[in-house]
Amino acid sequence: MTRSELIAAKLTSESTTVAVVPGGPVKGSIRPPGSKSLTNRALICAAFASGSSRLTGALRSEDTEVMIDSLRKIGIEIDESPDGKIIEIASPKLRVPTSDELVSLYIANSGTTIRFLTAALSAIGGNYRLHGVPRMHERPIGDLVAAIAPNLNGTISCESPGGCPPVLVRSKGWKGIEIEVAGAVSSQYLSGLMMAAPLCGKPTRIAVVGELVSRPYVEMTCRVIESFGAKTETVLKGLPAHQSIAFDISPAVDSEKIGYQGASYAIEPDASAASYFWAAAAITGGSVTVEGLTRDAMQGDVGFVDVLEQMGCTVEHHTSDTGGGITVHGGRLRGIDINMNAISDTVQTLAVVALFAEGTTRVRGVAHNRYKETDRIGDLARELSKLGAVVEEHEDGLSITPVGDHGHGATLQTYHDHRMAMSLSLAGLRIAGVRILNPACTVKTYPEYFSDLQTLIARPHHWESPGSLG
Repeated sequence: MTRSELIAAKLTSESTTVAVVPGGPVKGSIRPPGSKSLTNRALICAAFASGSSRLTGALRSEDTEVMIDSLRKIGIEIDESPDGKIIEIASPKLRVPTSDELVSLYIANSGTTIRFLTAALSAIGGNYRLHGVPRMHERPIGDLVAAIAPNLNGTISCESPGGCPPVLVRSKGWKGIEIEVAGAVSSQYLSGLMMAAPLCGKPTRIAVVGELVSRPYVEMTCRVIESFGAKTETVLKGLPAHQSIAFDISPAVDSEKIGYQGASYAIEPDASAASYFWAAAAITGGSVTVEGLTRDAMQGDVGFVDVLEQMGCTVEHHTSDTGGGITVHGGRLRGIDINMNAISDTVQTLAVVALFAEGTTRVRGVAHNRYKETDRIGDLARELSKLGAVVEEHEDGLSITPVGDHGHGATLQTYHDHRMAMSLSLAGLRIAGVRILNPACTVKTYPEYFSDLQTLIARPHHWESPGSLG
């Protein structure tokens, strides 16, 4: 069993609980680990590059480990430093499976891994079965498969109902120079196709049908692709009526399967992870600086500080001359009406901040959050209600109205969703007795989260074993 499979087994086992202990204003500074989104994008580009690459500031987590495991299985030579922050990728020696060979790739519950690899492997050719934990087999990938199928020299199919993994790929590469993909469920479908396009060895257009969610992640993809030598051009005019946007992608190297040039690439701290620490300042009236991120960061989730500013916080942006970073100073919080389509991974963080605001907070534009690691609208509403809030679900989001000054403690489910665990834990900064089940699920993207939070707030959490819960 691989390391990533052992991690996944841990997530489905009985777990301890953790409760963050209430206290005064949180003050301090912290540098979160590297961005998961950037690490997995850089791994894909470096794996199919001419020449070696060196990634610095990388994230070590379940999501990145399953990506690395899978790339190694197809012949990519990857070396990691002991802490996982430096990754060396050799010039690729691909092992494209023969017609009778099926490579099994285990991807746990990593959406980026299965979506990026499905696209890339279909482009280079070979026979693969990509599978994961039970929840992954409930997460839609049908729109990506439907986009690839008409342009594939071979076959691609989903094995679970509703267009969900496992995904079976039998390919001799792409045949088309234009691919259409629906954009309303996940921008990762588009990003995966964009990163796979240079592997065709010729210019390719990837066009979006209908609404595109989480566009900042697509802009991030463009910048990573260009860092490894490929070219991107955004097309907004002259498109058919059913297309909202398109991207013309050209390879860096005029050769099939090797579409990029090796590079040295520095990865920013994770902005989604940073949202928890900025939220800690907002919830407690404290002051927290996240180092290594600026308003010009590649990750759209730095925009979370602008949302906190609307709620009554003060935001201070530091220049590189003063060491960089973004500081949030807590203030008197008020409810807001906000469209969070562009920064949907921070919805759970905002929802917990809303528990301590005056008035109702309405979150809009995130219907696609129901198809993440868990239903991040319905399940989030259920857990917030346990704390005493009045929560109303909507098709595209939710409304949160606090009850009383402080709410009350409760034992909260995480649904094996790392973001549920990290965000809901913050309620404990103000409410006693908020116990988080299965805190180990943060290993998916941030294994050291509870340790880092404990260091920042300067007091220990309260841990309980399953047998002590009664």
